[in-house]
Amino acid sequence: MTVTHHRWDDIPPEQINPTISRRFITADRVTVARFELTRGAVVPQHAHENEQVSYIVSGALKFILEGREIVVRGGELLQIPPNVPHSAEAVEDTLAIDVFSPIRQDWIDKTDSYFRR
Repeated sequence: MTVTHHRWDDIPPEQINPTISRRFITADRVTVARFELTRGAVVPQHAHENEQVSYIVSGALKFILEGREIVVRGGELLQIPPNVPHSAEAVEDTLAIDVFSPIRQDWIDKTDSYFRR
């Protein structure tokens, strides 16, 4: 493996739907994503084999998981174990960084259809 320097501005944004865009990089064992969500954006309920850590840079996301709501605000993180069904709604315009392990092969293969509804 070689050392690689990335700049978010050099990674073209992928418009998932009218309210959510993402940029991501994938290394050998981890995917790191930068999401921009406008207030009211919804990530439908889904689950994946990947462990996920969501860091909210600014704004706020309301996650629904395990029968409860958790609002995660700027400067806070949420750790989601593998295979836990979850959804999210942007309660404010939000910038989030998500880290996944193992890599998000479904994103690479463009089979993340739950996200594009």
